[in-house]
Amino acid sequence: MWQFRGSAQFRIRLQRREERKSQRSACCRCSQAAAKNDSAMKLRFANQTSHSVAVALWATPHEHVKRMGAALPTGKRPQQAGRVHVLILILLAFFAHPIGAVTLQEILQTALEKNPAIQEAKAGLEQAAGQRLVFRSVIWPRAELLVPAGVQAGHRGAGESGVKGFGIGRGLLDQTLFSMAVPPSLRRGDIEVLIAQQQLNVAVVEQLHAARLAFYAALYNRSLESIRDEQHQKLEDNVATQKNRFEAGLADRSAFASATVQADELVPQIEAAQRAFREAQLDLALAMGIDPARSSLPQPEGELQFIPTRIDVDAETAAALQRRADLKLAHLFVRAANEDQRIVAADYYPAIAGSVHGEYVPVTGIHRQESTSRTQDFIGSEIKEKAAYTWRVVDNGKVGGAVLRARAAREENELTCRKLESNVSRELSRIANDIETIAAREKSLASASASAEDSAHTVRENVATGLASLLEYRVTQTGFLKTKSGLLDAVYQHNVALAELDRATGRYFQYSYEPIGSRSKAVDSLNR
Repeated sequence: MWQFRGSAQFRIRLQRREERKSQRSACCRCSQAAAKNDSAMKLRFANQTSHSVAVALWATPHEHVKRMGAALPTGKRPQQAGRVHVLILILLAFFAHPIGAVTLQEILQTALEKNPAIQEAKAGLEQAAGQRLVFRSVIWPRAELLVPAGVQAGHRGAGESGVKGFGIGRGLLDQTLFSMAVPPSLRRGDIEVLIAQQQLNVAVVEQLHAARLAFYAALYNRSLESIRDEQHQKLEDNVATQKNRFEAGLADRSAFASATVQADELVPQIEAAQRAFREAQLDLALAMGIDPARSSLPQPEGELQFIPTRIDVDAETAAALQRRADLKLAHLFVRAANEDQRIVAADYYPAIAGSVHGEYVPVTGIHRQESTSRTQDFIGSEIKEKAAYTWRVVDNGKVGGAVLRARAAREENELTCRKLESNVSRELSRIANDIETIAAREKSLASASASAEDSAHTVRENVATGLASLLEYRVTQTGFLKTKSGLLDAVYQHNVALAELDRATGRYFQYSYEPIGSRSKAVDSLNR
């Protein structure tokens, strides 16, 4: 705010000087104390530091209005209110902080923290932890506690009658001693957590990749709009030149009309680039978890750069098979299906369980409901231990059918996993070929763009002097625009191909954006 202090004081003092000139008749009716206060306030305002400029700007007009309002005529008070509004606008200008441009690294970091899909995948980790407890519950004992109570009345046989209350405590403890389903259930619970982790990694890769592509699209469309706008400005200059020549009688109206039409042809293309840029900004906001209705759209920082890259397909394929999150997830699905099949097939084998049953009777002589004699009544507390085993000797098809379904799911997951692994090499080969093709195209367009620019500049000078026709000017300008736009498109496609390479090799957790320099140094800046 220090750099605006002098100009702000100058504007306010100038405004006061003009108001004093227009209000001399009113000032004569003001009291001497008000004049002293006004001069004191001006002196105090002039001695304020940069830290208190805003306070002085806010307090001075309010205090001045309060002290001068009673002495001013009715028609002069709106002018003082206008001064307050002007100073408020100055304050807003001082304290307004526009949102700065964001780099790709900041976009990826924000998306990693606030992206809705990533947040949902993180919540899935808690759900997987709960499911793991369900799978591991087979090894834990099951305990039950019952407290039946009531009143017995009437004739109950054996010479007993009358009303008698009772209360009994019962406890039951079951523990699995042997089951073929226990080991695969424990492994299945651990795999469930690993699956949730890899699903989070897959969501992170997808969302970061989408944010990166949106960033490149925003830079591309902004640069494309700038190129077309610059070309449109040159065509507008040509329109002005042809208009002057027409007014001077050196050219006919058709030349002026042709130049105008040529300039107007670029307007829809500029608007299309603007719309594409806004769409890319919206995609960036969604990837970063920003609500467009409540916040400004992010402004990407930087320009697209062409960085030559060489790819070793064999080495990248071997590395991708080890670190790609989707391949790890596919392997985990195969393991999970295999453990599910083993859990189902465990019903073919016997299961042994132990049980402890206890009863606590606070008083004796209570008649058991199902007993037929007094010898079967409760005579005290007791604890019973037992062990039992079950074995399905004859299968009616229930277990066999479940095993077949689990086996089919496992085989399907294995086929999907092998398909993904076989596609890695082909995908990397395609990306490598695309990068080589784009590099050759960029080199050709770079030299062609320089030649087209020189030709367009020469023809533009000749048209201004009447030595070249408008048709020649139109052809050279159109060719220069196409060449320059094609060069920008080649650079954009090259960056998109590099993003696809990072996704295909699983390098997003080690990605670092360096627009200038070697990509071999772009590692390990974005940690999981």
